[in-house]
Formats: sequence, C-alpha cells, structure tokens
Amino acid sequence: MGPTSAGTGERLPARPAGSGLLWWTPAKRAVAQVRLAALGLGAFLALATSAVGTTHSLNVLGVQPPKEEVEAPDFALPDLSGKKIQLKDFRGKIVFLNFFATWCVPCRLEMPAMERLYRAYRDKGLVVLAVDLRETAKPVRSFLRELKVSFPALLDEDGSVTFMYGVRPLPTTYLVGRDGKILWRAFGAREWDSSEARHYFAQILADGNR
Repeated sequence: MGPTSAGTGERLPARPAGSGLLWWTPAKRAVAQVRLAALGLGAFLALATSAVGTTHSLNVLGVQPPKEEVEAPDFALPDLSGKKIQLKDFRGKIVFLNFFATWCVPCRLEMPAMERLYRAYRDKGLVVLAVDLRETAKPVRSFLRELKVSFPALLDEDGSVTFMYGVRPLPTTYLVGRDGKILWRAFGAREWDSSEARHYFAQILADGNR
C-alpha cells in the first residue's frame, strides 16, 4: 500500500515495480527498511538526550527518536533546476528532511512554519530538504512559490526514496544529525517554529556533537 496524507487519508498507488536507488542492492534496501521501520517503538534512550532539556522538548514536539543508532540512507535526487542533490553532501550539518506532496493539506499547513524555522537557523547549520512524492517540477515550483518557500525541494518522481524511508503518512519528517545518524522522525504536521521547537533546535545546533 502507498503513502497517505496524515490529514486526508488519501492513499497513493503502490511503489512501481523496478523503482529504487541503483546503488542500493535489494538486500541492503531490505535491511534499511527493517531498521527504519523499528524507529521510535521504544523508550527514549541516551541517543536523544545529550543536551539538557532535549528529552522534554522531544516529548512536547511528539517526535520519535530511534532505539539504537541508525544511519540515514543516502540518496541523490534532482532539485527543481535538475541539479542532483545528495544527502551525504550535508555531513557536518543538521538536516531537516521532510516528505511532502502538493495535494497534501497538512503539508501545506506546516510549510510556512518550516520556512520560518529555516530562516531562523540556516546560518547556524540547519539544512531543510523537502522531498516531493511523485510529482514533476512544474506543480512543485508553483506550490513553493505560492507559499514563499526558499529551502530546496527535491523530486522523488518514482517514489523510491520515500519508499526506502518507510514513509506512510504525509507529511513525514526525519531529523539527521551531523554524523549522518537519524535523531528522530515525526509523522504528521507540526508547528515547527513554536517556542518549544525553536528552543530544541537552538540546543542541538549549539551542540557540535549532534
């Protein structure tokens, strides 16, 4: 079954046969999916509590940290100009990796808050990458222009990266640490520039080890 919108419940068609990342073997993709599917099914561990007050912030934000260290699967996708963007190129920065679609109402609702968060912390090491699911550049460009979004959007036209990350509802967000490990995931929209969210991002961006 394909991804759904967290607000509308609309379901997309199943992943097309033959899609996938060419540099990932089927076995490696399977391992990554099993590990990603296990994220957030247990208690908060030390992985998510290195900064004072971080656990409280995570509880308030309603995000799910992993039970063990999990590296974010690498990928390369084109941006709206056709330039390939690779996740591993952002090592050393905190990456806010958001999966969305233009038809997804909750995605539209959270985008302005994502933009405000990006503008507040981009100079402090925060990268926002928005991965659009199975749409072409034209509607995505129009969507982002309407919402006055300035962070990069990437096109996952065959759904392979969305599938690899085990995304079901839209929007879904992963936060990737400077070392390429997943810090947490969040299902559904959030007010990403709330005072609690800003406090959390200020903490982890000030902590050079995350």
